[in-house]
Order: sequence, then C-alpha cells, then structure tokens
Amino acid sequence: MQISVRDYARECAEQGLRGDYSVCRADFTVDQPYAYSDEDQTVWRTLCDRQMKLTRRLAHRSYLDGVAALGLTGRIPDFAEVSERLKAMTGWTIVAVPGLIPAGPFFEHLASRRFPVTNWLRSESELDYIVEPDMFHDFFGHVPILTQPAFADFMQMYGEKAQGLFDLGGGDMITRLYWYTAEYGLIGEPGQPVKAFGAGLMSSFTELSFAVEGAGANHVPFDLETVMRTGYEIDKFQRAYFVLPSFSALRSAFETADLAAIVARARDLPPLDPASLKDA
Repeated sequence: MQISVRDYARECAEQGLRGDYSVCRADFTVDQPYAYSDEDQTVWRTLCDRQMKLTRRLAHRSYLDGVAALGLTGRIPDFAEVSERLKAMTGWTIVAVPGLIPAGPFFEHLASRRFPVTNWLRSESELDYIVEPDMFHDFFGHVPILTQPAFADFMQMYGEKAQGLFDLGGGDMITRLYWYTAEYGLIGEPGQPVKAFGAGLMSSFTELSFAVEGAGANHVPFDLETVMRTGYEIDKFQRAYFVLPSFSALRSAFETADLAAIVARARDLPPLDPASLKDA
C-alpha cells in the first residue's frame, strides 16, 4: 500500500529527519531553491576537494569521467543544469527530494530515468559522518556513474523490477542488490586493479580506502544470486565487497536472470554471512 505524502511527512518528523517533507509533491519531489549560503558552498568544496584526493587514486575511471563531464566540484550543483548534461549522455535527469523517500516512488523515479537527490547539505560539523543521506552523498556519490550507459540501463531496469519483487516477498533481497552495487560496488576489469564506484564509498573518506586497498577488505566475485542473499552492515565497514567484471556484466545478469525464481528459492532462508564468503 502506498503511503501518502502527509503520513510520510509525519513519520519523518517523528523520526527527527531534517528534510522539509511538508512541501513534497505527490511523487515526493520538491524544488531546489538555489539559495545556499557561503558556508554551504565552503562545505561543498571542502568535501569535494578532500574526497577527490582519494577518488583520483581509488575510483573507477568511469566515475572520474562522470565527475568531470558534469562539473560537480566547484560549487553546489544546480540540479537543472546537471540534468541537461546528464540527459544528453544517458537520458537521465535529477529530481530534488527532501531526503529519503518511500520505496514505491523511488522505484518509479528510477524506472523513468530520474534520480532523486536530497536538496540540503550537511553542516561543517558533519564533514566526517552524517546519519541521513544528504546532497553530497547523493550527488557526488551516485550521479557521476549514471553517465555510464550500461550502469544507467541497469538502474532503470532495477526501478522497473524492484516493486514486483517486493510484492513477491523479496524486498530484502532486491535491497541487498542495490546496496552491494549502487552503494558499495567495486569493479575489477581483467588485468586492472580493483577500483570503486558505489556511492557509499565515493562519499566516505574512511571506507573508500579500506574497501579498495585495505588489508582486511573481503573482495568477492560478483554473482547475482549470492549478492541478493548476502546480509550487509549499515553502521560499520562492509565485511564483503562484490567485484564486478564490468557494468555490462551487471546489466546482462540482471536483465536475463529469473529474479522471481531466485526470490522463491531464498526468501525464507537466513541471509548469508558476508564474512563467510570467499575472497576473490
């Protein structure tokens, strides 16, 4: 059952979430009034400058190409301007939201090649950690990789198929796929060192280094069903990072898999322990 904007706004207020959900449209989008303070702009540049020192070394080249093509680091991005550039590359656009939104509208946006981005930015005191996803996580983390056609196609298909799998009892399983790809995915092309592309890594000063080059990082070869069955951590470093051979391989695996059969086989089984998975 779809939750109303009013009910969701009340729940978010009760949880202490900072976004203004009272101004949401029916699809949970809001405007992006470009009225950021000098302090906001300084926080954005500080975050970008600090993170780019790591991403230049540890991020996959396609992510870095996306940052350069979209022009994200000099100032807080104007959603409309970036949407024009992104749409010309892969057909995606950016929509502003006040923060986390319900799964149903989120899937609908993805299916229509619209990526929801939070319209507020963390404060200077939250440079190292923030509980809620903010604009830096959403924009600097997620948006650059949407310039890659194969990954952009995967994200649209994810939006198209996710709700149906929720309805089959596979909500946790399809969420894990998003977590281990869009949020914490790595890519290791033949003959090349492993690099990162997931937004949770791109926007994290500490976990990005650990995930790519940490001595204890568990790099596991990507397998769609294994990913969908593997539990994950939300408040500590991941105990497994799945390594894609390419974005095309991810798109192909998701497009051709019998996802309903995977859910039927595993929805009632306990999740796999990520620490028990075999390192690549």
